[in-house]
Amino acid sequence: MTESRRMKNLDYLAAKHAQKLAEQGDMETTVTKALGVLQEHGVYACFLYLLAKEKEGNKGKSTAGRMIGLLQESGLVPDEAIPEKPTDILHYVNEHISSAKLKKLLLIKDLLELMLVYSRYHANAMEPAESTEESI
Repeated sequence: MTESRRMKNLDYLAAKHAQKLAEQGDMETTVTKALGVLQEHGVYACFLYLLAKEKEGNKGKSTAGRMIGLLQESGLVPDEAIPEKPTDILHYVNEHISSAKLKKLLLIKDLLELMLVYSRYHANAMEPAESTEESI
């Protein structure tokens, strides 16, 4: 079986990209809001939200890029250079993701949800635990 025909472990890829996203620091709010938009309104709306509302510190663009990177590594979308400008990102999403057949689009949505959930959990796991012991 050739490399391109091998089945990929999508859970592993989602976890890997989620970890990289969480390691950027202070992404929990962005990721949580993006997850909500993804679940309520779909894939394209999630990318729109990230690029329109999460501009501070480039968090939205960074998250969108990581999401596209996951989809490229999974083989669900063409492995091209990730666009830099928001309009180019949205064009890429429209051409390669939104235009996919329904089954593939639902798989993409599920994979992105998994990545965002893992990223939230990873961010929480990396926070220092509050001490429950009282000082004497």
